[in-house]
Amino acid sequence: MSPDARDLRIEAYDYPLPDERIARYPLPDRARARLLVYKAGDISDRHFTELPELLPSGTLLIGNRTRVIHARLRTLLPDGRSLELFCLEPLAPGDYALSLGSRAPVTWKCLVGGNRRWKSGRIEWSVPLNDDTVTLTAERGERLENAFSIRFSWSGGYSFGEILEAAGSIPLPPYLGRAAEATDRERYQTVFAEQEGSVAAPTAGLHFTPDVMDRLTGRDITFRTLTLHVGAGTFKPVTADTLGGHIMHREYFSVTRDLVAALHEQLVAGRPVVSVGTTSMRCLESLFYFGARILAGLPPGEILDQWVATDDRLTRADTAPALAALLEWMDAGGHDAFTGYTQLLLTPAARPRVVDGLITNFHQPRSTLLLLVAALVGEDWRRIYRHALETGYRFLSYGDSSLLWRRGAGAE
Repeated sequence: MSPDARDLRIEAYDYPLPDERIARYPLPDRARARLLVYKAGDISDRHFTELPELLPSGTLLIGNRTRVIHARLRTLLPDGRSLELFCLEPLAPGDYALSLGSRAPVTWKCLVGGNRRWKSGRIEWSVPLNDDTVTLTAERGERLENAFSIRFSWSGGYSFGEILEAAGSIPLPPYLGRAAEATDRERYQTVFAEQEGSVAAPTAGLHFTPDVMDRLTGRDITFRTLTLHVGAGTFKPVTADTLGGHIMHREYFSVTRDLVAALHEQLVAGRPVVSVGTTSMRCLESLFYFGARILAGLPPGEILDQWVATDDRLTRADTAPALAALLEWMDAGGHDAFTGYTQLLLTPAARPRVVDGLITNFHQPRSTLLLLVAALVGEDWRRIYRHALETGYRFLSYGDSSLLWRRGAGAE
């Protein structure tokens, strides 16, 4: 990413999205979604069930195994008015697994709907759980920008994850314009979701079925996973005129040593790397910059800044050596996994360093997700989205899918 990334105008990544093109509900059969394929500048129309036959043999396919938590808690204040707490990320303990598994009080960063009506700063309510009734208490702490620290405590000896599962609801994206329903508990999760922590689904993975996964193996396509917990910031619109005025949200990730080694081997062999979703791609591209830091004689750090790709010391690095450096650093420290936070903002001002292809849904206008797509396909994003609109594709989280290849990538 060159320094002029800050000068990119968001109006250049706008397009008309009619409301009726937003998919409010998923298709009954996940894999029957349509699949737009963009390869070598050409566009074709397929179905997601055909994906295994559309990927070259030897492809490394990487999905996000994060699982959406029931992050939206609703209750009533003593005066009968509603209060909503939207759990964003854990503060104490700060580790997702430790916090969700905790049977002792925890503190989370939360958005608070109805905060002005919440006079006492402490409220408790009853939650049915199994054959029990649990008392859940929330205490408001300090303000954290547009959110608050909220301390949760509860009775019954359950884990906080169990409490959220019983008391909360799936936080559907605001653009769906509806409350979560019973079917969303299963359909707004991927079939390979394992690690709880997201407040939004990595929706590119929603089209996968066990049958599609089995047929990938038969085509000598390796499917691996990483974890990036998707935050509410993924829906944050770019309101500034230029990207320089936009603050990119940060998201927690965890990548195993085995995956870093597989990526390095794939790159050295010249075999394709395909990301399932923008969240996976953001994580994979972040690994390059962490490794490039090491090559530059810097510690990898735990947080990747949104403008890291403007640093010439890092962008000059080659991809395979950068991943090799990260792998060596992990081995030297005895790390089985590399964890941290990324704020990386991917834009057309820089070429992707790790990913050759991207499986993704169709994103909102003027969004950082659309910028990420443009980082891969350049100005052809306009042709792709025009074709999708003109030929009836369904848009956003529950919509149809696409397989987008970087120019020069995807050949057998």
